[in-house]
Amino acid sequence: MAEKLHDWKHLWHQTPCPMAVVDDSGMIRYGNRELLQLVEQKNPDGRSWDSFIQATSSREHPGLQQIDGERYRVRYGVLDEPKGWRLYLLEKVSTEGHAPLPSPNELDLDTLIENSYDCIYITDHNGITLHTNSAIERLTGIPKEYYIGKDVRYLEKRGILKKSVTLEVLKTGKTVSTVQANKRGKVLIITGNPVFDNEGRVVRVITNIRDVTELNRLRDELDETRKLSERYRNELSELRKLCLKEEPSIVMNDVAMQQAYHLAMKVAATDATVLLLGESGVGKEVFAQMIHKNSNRYESGSFITVNCGAIPKELIESELFGYEGGAFTGARKKGKPGMFELAENGTLFLDEIGELPLEMQVKLLRVIQEKKVRRVGGTRSVQVNVRIIAATNRDLKEMVKKGAFREDLYYRISVVPIEIPPLRRRKNDIKPLLIHFLDKFNRKYRKSCYFVQDVFEKLQEYEWPGNVRELANMVERLVITCPEDAIRPEYIPEIRENQNVESRGGRSREIVPEINGEIYNLSGFNRSFQSLNDFLSHLEREILAEAYERFHSSYQVAQHLGISQSTAMRKAYKYGIRERSSS
Repeated sequence: MAEKLHDWKHLWHQTPCPMAVVDDSGMIRYGNRELLQLVEQKNPDGRSWDSFIQATSSREHPGLQQIDGERYRVRYGVLDEPKGWRLYLLEKVSTEGHAPLPSPNELDLDTLIENSYDCIYITDHNGITLHTNSAIERLTGIPKEYYIGKDVRYLEKRGILKKSVTLEVLKTGKTVSTVQANKRGKVLIITGNPVFDNEGRVVRVITNIRDVTELNRLRDELDETRKLSERYRNELSELRKLCLKEEPSIVMNDVAMQQAYHLAMKVAATDATVLLLGESGVGKEVFAQMIHKNSNRYESGSFITVNCGAIPKELIESELFGYEGGAFTGARKKGKPGMFELAENGTLFLDEIGELPLEMQVKLLRVIQEKKVRRVGGTRSVQVNVRIIAATNRDLKEMVKKGAFREDLYYRISVVPIEIPPLRRRKNDIKPLLIHFLDKFNRKYRKSCYFVQDVFEKLQEYEWPGNVRELANMVERLVITCPEDAIRPEYIPEIRENQNVESRGGRSREIVPEINGEIYNLSGFNRSFQSLNDFLSHLEREILAEAYERFHSSYQVAQHLGISQSTAMRKAYKYGIRERSSS
């Protein structure tokens, strides 16, 4: 059945087949995107339909069009308005078999509408329903025949339609879109388009109704899946930090170590450059690894370590920045990436940075400032995204004064300096560290060694010049070489060495405190104690007793010991010390 051009003009771009409207002179007047692309490709000289058909005619299959290896059959329909105009459609046909296909017949436009998944609803200029397809039955549950001839005002009054888009289009003469939910719980996107005659009057309203209920459900499920995925990713990241921690761990009972740790954790979430200071063996690399693990770079990049003091001077540049093929004798043909490139999106740990030669300090400063590296022998710079953590056991400020370290580089790398205290200033960490490493090496060597109590007390008096590294090495040696499970003081050379130092000169150390210029001789203070509190209480009693012996009154004792008179009286009562008369 032929229809007017105005009724179908707004349906072309919904049809995947190439479609064209040809006037009575044979020129293409309208076409959808698929058709216009073919015309421009096969008939670039003009829009003559006959020329296009002639240019695409198949020699092997008469009556078909051959376009880009595909065969099409031409279908057509006659339009009432304007007179003599035709609507053509190129229908793709199967390439299987060689028998000629049936000759073209008249195009059935009703079939196009009926097979549309979306509901298409057409009314005239008065809002009277002219046509719709079966999709409306899926959306409303009412047969499509019910709507034909009905006024949309009547359907709206009956509650079959909500606020009619058609009436709004007739009122405004513009395209109107809305989202509605009907009684069946379906969410619909409704778009009404006006069709105008030659005088600009609205003669038809074509409405497209699309069910997006399923799309919304899928979108909600996708959002929920994304949220779960993000939660699982965060949980996995936390589990990795807990379960995949590299040894050694950080033991920090001492206040000074806790302060350093909390500062490191605070700065970990940023990209600030960190300078770790401390003696050799205090655990600077462990701190650097911890900062990397608690940063955003832990998931995206690697932790790369470079010991600036262990690489020969002539190789340090190629190790840091890489080199191009043939840059020097012995270089790989394909070149080699440097540590900066390997640490992309991660962390580069420059250990012993104080050993870096001055000429390399200049190049390192440029890389940190510009965030670009140029390989040795290369002609172009490569952008890098790397966080720098540096470490040294040297006094960089003193080196700057002596001209051995660049001042501008020093301030670049020391944005956040963190000093890690030596083990001799962390006495409270010695016993936990001994237990930690003993457990580690017992598991490694399948042993069951343990320290006797005297060992802990004597090792706390040792100075540990090699810090945590020395302690770990000592424990590993003892686990391997100890003749029995019990590790006793006589098996530990460090204790024997410490005892020799203390007894040097043929006498034991004496406790001789000095308070406000007054000497308190406690040389007879040589008994053993059960605990540190027992030792401190005894020491406090001895000092108070001697002070009361000298100064007689609580007022004078408090003045000389730097405490309040009430404290002096309370402690004297605690230890059973009586004031003596000044007479």
